Amino acid sequence: MGGILLSLPIASNNGHSVGFINAIFTATSAVCVTGLVVVDTGTYWTVFGQTVIILLIQIGGLGFMTMATFFAIIFGKKITLRERLVMQEALNQFNISGIVRLTQYVLITTFTIEGVGALLLSFKFIPMYGISKGIGLSIFHAISAFCNAGFDLIGGFRSLTPFADDLLINVVICFLIITGGLGFTVIVEILQKRNFKKFSLHAKLVLYITGILLLLGFVAVFILEYNNPDTLGKLTFKGKLLSAMFHSVTPRTAGFNTLPTDKLTTATIFITMVFMLIGGSSGSTAGGVKTTTAGVIVWTIISIIKGKDDTEVFNRRIPRDIINRSLAVVGIAMLLVIFVTMILSITEKGHSFIEIFFEATSAFGTVGLSLGITPKLTWIGKIVLSLTMFAGRVGPLTIALALARQQQKNKGLIKYPEERVIVG
Repeated sequence: MGGILLSLPIASNNGHSVGFINAIFTATSAVCVTGLVVVDTGTYWTVFGQTVIILLIQIGGLGFMTMATFFAIIFGKKITLRERLVMQEALNQFNISGIVRLTQYVLITTFTIEGVGALLLSFKFIPMYGISKGIGLSIFHAISAFCNAGFDLIGGFRSLTPFADDLLINVVICFLIITGGLGFTVIVEILQKRNFKKFSLHAKLVLYITGILLLLGFVAVFILEYNNPDTLGKLTFKGKLLSAMFHSVTPRTAGFNTLPTDKLTTATIFITMVFMLIGGSSGSTAGGVKTTTAGVIVWTIISIIKGKDDTEVFNRRIPRDIINRSLAVVGIAMLLVIFVTMILSITEKGHSFIEIFFEATSAFGTVGLSLGITPKLTWIGKIVLSLTMFAGRVGPLTIALALARQQQKNKGLIKYPEERVIVG
């Protein structure tokens, strides 16, 4: 539907259709909250086209079942047991109890946070662009940031680079990105319990790992880019701090940038790719393999080094099936990125390996950052990346659910004899 609407002449400022391949690429990027674009969102699309894009972002960010529940509540429709079970899986919950109430919390919290974000952004955008356009920009960027989409209306493929030194824009956008990437259940838990000791293990892991990644990213970007004349080198000290902070946040599948991505050092680009692959947290608007998945694997490695049989975190033991699932999700994600990179290296001539690898990782992680090659992709490359964005958005969750069901189904009474192999 998004592809059809965006391919209409009314959606583009020049009065001509963008073409179905470009339209479906943009629609996929919006619904999968990625942010990769083949045309400039701020100048190419009309208000109609931009409205279609932001609606797709909101639906994709919240999830289809959450939006369906929203309309069901509005029209007073009864939510069936089957729908509740689907909602349970979509929100990564362990039981069905209170699932509709949780969905209501998710909707209220989302619209409240986006509303506050839009209000704060309006203090900057209204004086710059006028009342009507300023309000539109504020709402669009608040939704895009909270949903970790990375679409912007600034124009010229610049993203938020004109605001690298702006405290309000940087702080508000970072807050929206981080909040959207924590996961709806974690946000609700923070609002209800308000005490770290009372949080569930999942919430503790999400907050702990997110904090570590943000700190490591900030320090790495600040050090590696400090003297780079094309990025931090030309900014004031305040601008350096804000931009380093922003770039540690945005690879977590947000897609905005205040530094020109193609001018970053190779080391920063590599760190950005690692962050893009990890992504946000489970049950959030973010993509990637998820923070908790990476955390489980890291703590498992630490436990093995310490000679422990169990993976222990915050005085809790993580079940073996969760560890196996985490390994499978990361393994499949890496294989998919490698496969897509190989395909693009064949179809996209004239681009360096790092540019193609970065693009594939960004698409899978539903990040939206690019080294500038997205508009130059062939039609085959656009289709491949569209499928990659789709797989990145629904893949890890679907894989995890499928593996969980397989593990339950295959718990038979017969086991084969055990035999050791040499590894390492």
